Amino acid sequence: MRRNLIGLAMVAALAAGAVLAQTAQRGPARGRPGLGANLRQRVIKNLNLTDAQKAQAKTIFQQAKQTAAPLQTQLKQDRQDMAALVKGNETAQIQQLATAAGVLQGQLMAIRSTAMAQFYAILTPEQQTKLDQMQGKIEQLLQQLRALGQTGN
Repeated sequence: MRRNLIGLAMVAALAAGAVLAQTAQRGPARGRPGLGANLRQRVIKNLNLTDAQKAQAKTIFQQAKQTAAPLQTQLKQDRQDMAALVKGNETAQIQQLATAAGVLQGQLMAIRSTAMAQFYAILTPEQQTKLDQMQGKIEQLLQQLRALGQTGN
């Protein structure tokens, strides 16, 4: 349970950055905005981005998404391969695959962090302050989730 909450918290933190300035996209199946779209809309609204900033941000995050796509595909394959290795008790190969997957996850983190740095650079000092405050609130929520996960063990 704790591992799931921490994973969810990390995904939420990274997703919050990755979805900041993209235009709204439709949510799953029913045409409603998904969680990421709602978060993105709130952040954009709170930062009062100009049209030029929105366009720049969209380009930044689309490029990051395109760069990350093959890595995400490989990680998905690695998870499937890992499941097979676990079932076969292939401990040496498990270690090798885990190490390779860790490298891919590090590369994804670098791509996302670079995109966030580029996004942050196009913000005014006032917008940067607002974003910092929003990220602080997100971190507080994540800490609360972690605390809940620790008491749930």
